[in-house]
Amino acid sequence: MTKLAHINEFRSLVPRYLNRLALAAFLILLLAMPSPILVDLGPQQHVQSINPKIGVHTRLTDEVEEWKIKRTLEMVREMGASWIVEFFPWAYYEPSRGHFDWRHADMVVDHANRQGLTVIARLGFVPQWARPKDTTFTYLDRDHYPDFARYVGEFVRHFKGRVHYVIIWNEPNLGAEWGYRSVDPAEYVEMLKMAYNAAKAADPNVKVLAGALAPTLAPPGSGWGWDDLDYLQKMYDYGAKGYFDILAAHAYGWHFPPDAPPSPDAINFSRVVLLRQIMVRNGDAGKSIIITEGGWNDHPRWSKAVRPAQRVRYTIRAYQKALEEWPWCRAVVFWAFRYPRPANTYQDYFTFVNVDFTPKPIYLAVQSYARGEEVP
Repeated sequence: MTKLAHINEFRSLVPRYLNRLALAAFLILLLAMPSPILVDLGPQQHVQSINPKIGVHTRLTDEVEEWKIKRTLEMVREMGASWIVEFFPWAYYEPSRGHFDWRHADMVVDHANRQGLTVIARLGFVPQWARPKDTTFTYLDRDHYPDFARYVGEFVRHFKGRVHYVIIWNEPNLGAEWGYRSVDPAEYVEMLKMAYNAAKAADPNVKVLAGALAPTLAPPGSGWGWDDLDYLQKMYDYGAKGYFDILAAHAYGWHFPPDAPPSPDAINFSRVVLLRQIMVRNGDAGKSIIITEGGWNDHPRWSKAVRPAQRVRYTIRAYQKALEEWPWCRAVVFWAFRYPRPANTYQDYFTFVNVDFTPKPIYLAVQSYARGEEVP
């Protein structure tokens, strides 16, 4: 064989050997990689609790790993909570107009249902395509109310039979939650009407929650917000009555105990009673309230916090109060069960469980209460 022939034969073999080397290297890397954690839904579970109104606000929106989603919801059930509020951001699930991706939402809802939990879906968070440039994700103008209503309808249709409660927006009486614009109850009611009609068209049995109002004493016209009591009355004035089934309310206790009496000039847990009175005056006594956020914080240096032992007592008393004294309150869903990552602020002291799933004393105390055990 000539020298040229040897060279040509070598050239023909090089790709074959390189392909084999590449394949071998790939197999070595594949074997060295940790095996993915396979997560199944597991058997159907049921919440065991002496108080069916106990709930917690989960924060699984940005939780990527399925086993963490499942473990979170298992621990919610094991604590004795029957209800969760979970956020399903519009921008996540309709990233471009008319294109929906429900995979993560399906994962959360299916695991929650398998744990025997009732899901209340909070809907909001405007995608970039549905708002002007350089505006925040809480900015929704009138031209895009139909787009948001369509998202609500598609969500309800997709989860028909799996999600029975939806909240339309979050804290519209705060400027930050209304796109850093002047708060406008008339506009909120206009948007609510469209969303309500879309939800009912998709599933007549779904329950639409309105309001989710932040407790605040801010006067009308304030750049920060609008007093929730005044705002709710304005909602009725603008025709909201026929466009929601349940009022969503936020009830934070700050440093007051849960039995502190309600007063228009005070922010405390029982302020929700004043919202109830407004509903009754407007002929809505037949509707219930769900507290979709609330609770106490035990940060050691925050001005609105309480001591950890107080937080335990106040939280359990609040759940008891709703069960024994407030028949019109369907559930108390406190903020917040667990965060996917530390907030590194006072917000971490609202949680019931640490990021690593270590239960806090508040978790263990509520669990004991839900089991009918004596709480120290």
